[in-house]
Amino acid sequence: MVRIQTEDFDATQLLAALHARTADQAGAVVNFIGTVRDYAEGTATESLFLEHYPGMCEREIEALCATAQRRWRILECSVVHRVGELHRGEQIVFVAVASAHRGDAFRACEYIIDALKTRAPFWKRETLRTGEQFWVQQHDADAHKTAQWDATED
Repeated sequence: MVRIQTEDFDATQLLAALHARTADQAGAVVNFIGTVRDYAEGTATESLFLEHYPGMCEREIEALCATAQRRWRILECSVVHRVGELHRGEQIVFVAVASAHRGDAFRACEYIIDALKTRAPFWKRETLRTGEQFWVQQHDADAHKTAQWDATED
């Protein structure tokens, strides 16, 4: 299940839906929730505006989930990503993976969030408390982490 939306999400409801889809076959569910934080050094972040490429973005995230299902023994995964203007402390992304065993669930969840940061077509514009705005650039560390996943087979 992949959704891109402007409204906030309820992680408890999303986890319950994931459990229902696995028909109680999951022995492990791992989830990650990302929130807006201060990105800039020295000046507080007021908000983050996220744009995406509709259709292409969902297809890319679905492809990441399919890759995770091929690489690890997972039953289901869910990704919800918000777009629009989000303020510091608000939820941005939810990723959850269900598997029979925790190791597969942990690795698949980490892979999905790492790859999502570098492959899904999202653009982030940060607004500081001073009013200054700028587009957030991809970090070399994120690209390196995704490249490491690509280079390894579990």
